[in-house]
Amino acid sequence: MIYLASQSPRRRELLGQLGVDFSVLDVDVPEHREPGEPPEDYVSRVAREKAGAGLMQVVAVPNAIVIGADTEVVLGDDVFGKPADAGDVARMLRRLSGREHRALSAVWCVSASREEHAMSESIVEFKPLDEADIAAYIASGEPFGKAGAYAIQGRAAAFVKHLAGSHSGVMGLPLHETAELLRRFGVRSAPPTA
Repeated sequence: MIYLASQSPRRRELLGQLGVDFSVLDVDVPEHREPGEPPEDYVSRVAREKAGAGLMQVVAVPNAIVIGADTEVVLGDDVFGKPADAGDVARMLRRLSGREHRALSAVWCVSASREEHAMSESIVEFKPLDEADIAAYIASGEPFGKAGAYAIQGRAAAFVKHLAGSHSGVMGLPLHETAELLRRFGVRSAPPTA
């Protein structure tokens, strides 16, 4: 049985695209970067902690496989998590405006006997944003609860001048990497239906 340790509707939708049956686990893992912790290590650690917390909930289920994921927006050495409020959204978007940033998405698959992980790194370039763009996006409500204060699958797609990497990774679950991890655990994606 496959479990997704996430309440994110985006991750549920993405994992569903792989055609595997899964259940969702509600885990509560603190997302605090340690002083001096490299962004890649932070994202990987949080994803691993989510998978581990999920596994603790289903450890008695035979052959349980738990997927944990974390995605963060990184500019230089700064990690942009979920914004606290509208002011935080505006600060993040002003910094991302007209610049390239990285979207790091880590995935861990864990079972009672093994664990595997992968990292997806995408480069996203935003067009220059003016204050009207930022105010309208805040008013839409979309940036709240999203790493880096934007959803690439929503209205913020209009901000993206260039993307090099994984669209699904920027959304929150890189499908290529996730499918490869599941394959290593003996789980094959179902072929798409017509």
